[in-house]
Amino acid sequence: MPAKFAEQDIKSKLSNKRMLSSFIDNQIKKTTKKTAALQYVFVSDDALLQMNQQFLQHDTFTDIITFDLSESPDKIIGEIYISIDRVTENANKFSTAYTAELHRVIFHGALHLCGYKDKTKADKETMRAMEDKWLKAYQQVINNK
Repeated sequence: MPAKFAEQDIKSKLSNKRMLSSFIDNQIKKTTKKTAALQYVFVSDDALLQMNQQFLQHDTFTDIITFDLSESPDKIIGEIYISIDRVTENANKFSTAYTAELHRVIFHGALHLCGYKDKTKADKETMRAMEDKWLKAYQQVINNK
């Protein structure tokens, strides 16, 4: 089931949603051999901070919160909340295009649901390598459309 995208009081400027959804679905199948049903919700900093405080007891801004709602071992179900304010700020901070940063964070959430972690230095390096791999593969999809 392809990923779905929603906006909550903020515009993501995300384009090619069908192509991106299909790409994520295919990458998850290749990575885990599982089907997936993902819901991405683009929100403001304030909305994600409130969720971070309520559900994770963290009083900090973050770019993404991923909830694994899977009930069976053969299907990945998740809700992924992304702060568009954080994505914009990080794109500027790291001198990267907004779209590239948005895709990186989108893939980051899916990778968490595939089992990748980012708590240790080694885990962060592996996560970053997978994000880069997916970004490169998605760029090829876009170039071939």
